[in-house]
Amino acid sequence: MSGSDSDSEPSTADSSEAHLMGFIIANIVGLRYYTGTVSGRELVVLSRQPLNPYHSNAIAVLNMRQAQVGHLERSVAATLAPLLDSHFALAEAIVPKPPGRNPKNPNAKPYRLPCQIHLFARPEAEEIVRVALEEGGLQLIQPNDHEFGLSQANIVAEDKTKKEKKRDLDKIFALVGNDERGKVSPMEPPKDVIVSELFQHQKEGLGWLFSREKSCDLPPFWEEKDGAYVNVLTNYTTQEQPQPLKGGIFADDMGLGKTLTLLSLIAATKTGGESSVVGDRNSSKKKRKRTNEDAGVSGSKVTLVVCPPSVFSSWITQLEEHTQPGSLKVYLYHGDRTKDKRQLLKFDVVLTTYSTLSTEFSAPNSPIKEIEWYRVILDEAHVIKNSAAQQTKAVVALKSERRWVVTGTPIQNSSFDLFSLMLFLRFQPFSIKSYWQSLIQRPLAQGSASGLSRLQALLGAISLRRTKDVPDGGDSLVGLPPKTVETCLVELSAEERECYDKMESEAQSTVREFLDSDTVLHNYSTVLHIILRLRQICDDVALCPPDIKSLLPSNALEDVSNNPVLLKKLASLIEDGDDFDCPICLSPPIKTIITRCTHIFCQTCILKVLKNPNSRCPICRQALSKADLFLAPDPPPPDEVESNPSANNQTISSKVATLLKFLQESKKQDQFIKSVVFSQFRKMLLLLEAPLKAAGFGVLRLDGTMTAKKRSQVIKEFSRTGPRAPTILLASLKAAGTGINLTAASRVYLMEPWWNPGVEEQAMDRVHRIGQQQEVRVVRLIVRNSIEERILELQKKKMKLASVAFRRQGTDEQKRMRIEDLRVMMGL
Repeated sequence: MSGSDSDSEPSTADSSEAHLMGFIIANIVGLRYYTGTVSGRELVVLSRQPLNPYHSNAIAVLNMRQAQVGHLERSVAATLAPLLDSHFALAEAIVPKPPGRNPKNPNAKPYRLPCQIHLFARPEAEEIVRVALEEGGLQLIQPNDHEFGLSQANIVAEDKTKKEKKRDLDKIFALVGNDERGKVSPMEPPKDVIVSELFQHQKEGLGWLFSREKSCDLPPFWEEKDGAYVNVLTNYTTQEQPQPLKGGIFADDMGLGKTLTLLSLIAATKTGGESSVVGDRNSSKKKRKRTNEDAGVSGSKVTLVVCPPSVFSSWITQLEEHTQPGSLKVYLYHGDRTKDKRQLLKFDVVLTTYSTLSTEFSAPNSPIKEIEWYRVILDEAHVIKNSAAQQTKAVVALKSERRWVVTGTPIQNSSFDLFSLMLFLRFQPFSIKSYWQSLIQRPLAQGSASGLSRLQALLGAISLRRTKDVPDGGDSLVGLPPKTVETCLVELSAEERECYDKMESEAQSTVREFLDSDTVLHNYSTVLHIILRLRQICDDVALCPPDIKSLLPSNALEDVSNNPVLLKKLASLIEDGDDFDCPICLSPPIKTIITRCTHIFCQTCILKVLKNPNSRCPICRQALSKADLFLAPDPPPPDEVESNPSANNQTISSKVATLLKFLQESKKQDQFIKSVVFSQFRKMLLLLEAPLKAAGFGVLRLDGTMTAKKRSQVIKEFSRTGPRAPTILLASLKAAGTGINLTAASRVYLMEPWWNPGVEEQAMDRVHRIGQQQEVRVVRLIVRNSIEERILELQKKKMKLASVAFRRQGTDEQKRMRIEDLRVMMGL
């Protein structure tokens, strides 16, 4: 299917923006040398093998189970490989007819098998692809050609020559989405372990989780036909019965008590079953036919929970509050930890972090990799949205039949966030990037009405999602007090408006030039820098250097190797912009690399791109090698950063003055009321401390520079009550947005809009969750007639996808941020 399934594929943008050019006819050869088989009208995977010792242009053909069927013939591969490696084209392959059989030797495989290769390209690359195909002697059959009707693109299309009615892909998805088997009875947790009374929705959730783990049904989209098993999406046929999908996505809204429900699931399966400890005399000898080295690593009743470090304390707290002391034995596999797998098997729950797993992924003797866990739970699972990241590979490689993805925000940036979750769940064919792109991603990205309905059906088959908000004014699932979210439009002062307008005018002029000359991607970092500074001016001019011209790197400063000033300036972009994400993995950069063409990536991400022959920058497509990569300078020591940025600016900004007004009004109503003030910029948090303290508020700060221990101390101190207790927590949106409980507060203030509305929702729900006793008020501070208002427009597009993806019906389009979105945001 996809032109390349390598980890170094730089971006989902290529597949999302590519359009079908047509198809070519080619032969799959070498069938007799491989074990993989295919049926007629079956989707297959094309996988580049640049390190093949016999042919550097080799393109392997794999079936849905990733078994190799053969190779594309050399002449075709020689033309397609450079196009795929340079990401000018994507390719999908379909075998139109089943392989013919030799009547004299029915068991012998044929020498070759025809297939249709459908080619996709972005508009600007279409001419390059056409020229390459012509030079390679390959005929492209285009959609307007009469031969195109022979295409087998709809591999499960209705066959009018047969009486049996076939279903097209969309009808198949719709059928699965409307499956009623997901309705299960509520379940009580074992009272000897769980001491808390569960809410009704938690009992229903426990029943759903338990029933899925006990299921013996075929996975979704599989059918049994004439003694064989057929995947109705890809038409892959096998005699071996597919294993049930004993897991799924637990996607309840944040604050609905997912952790307690999961603890109840662990408790429900704690007793019974065979022991996993070596030397258990009650186990049958038949099950002990293994070497001493491998003994005791399977059949375990131990649950492995993987979560971010910030969530560690939440799991420990939940265990202390909701379970009988000593009923569940827990081991923290973090920091100093055992290397003895037998030791880990003595516990009921092993808690670890994504970073710990990532570190041990390449370690030869990691016990975490050797044990076959009874179940694996990924908490805050949206952190593995980058399928190429080391931590994603580490969790995918874990051994377990029961695999659970737990997140209140499974979709944050785009539907491609879900691919990594499918990869972990091992839910074929969606766990194969090629099929995901073809069946789900491309229809969504191109605005197909069927794209969203397919996504809804898929999620409906494997996920459970309940929200706190009940339509038509009904009661909350957990009886929470109401939450109100309001947007306060802030008017800038005359001086601030003059500064902002001047900066925006120059910025618009610069970006317009990039748009007119079609060089936006070549000046990606400059655009990011412009957007960052415009947003910071909305908070406080003190965050932005006084020399506006210096904020706009010119084209003369393209080469960072000859320009240490530019290198330092781009490094400051990362330091100042706490919300900057690597464009490959869509996560904050780790060991940040700046390329010669001034684009910013994670070191791991960009090095994987360089593994491809003829590697290019994923943003601007310029040729790229290791010599073109520069490690960003280290940030200044903490004591330098701690200096108060307001020291040189005594004037309080309009947004800070508005915040103070809200806080003082709340204090008049209740002097002990607590508030959380979120900002994406750490410098803004530092700037806020002085005016808030001067106004008589007790202030604490929580940001990403603090250790886990320090964060726990801050949260504990903030929860303290009394006349001298702190009432305001200044919190970094990312550091405090997940895994912590801030129900001591009932007021939330967002100093600026976040690109990703899901992150904002997470932050709000640190306060509005089980345990909250007061009505929660959320205020978003947005500068009128500014880039902040336009960011809200872009947020709405992402929110549409996230909100309707779990419904059964809906035809709203899902669009990701493209050039037209940049025009909207810059007011062009």
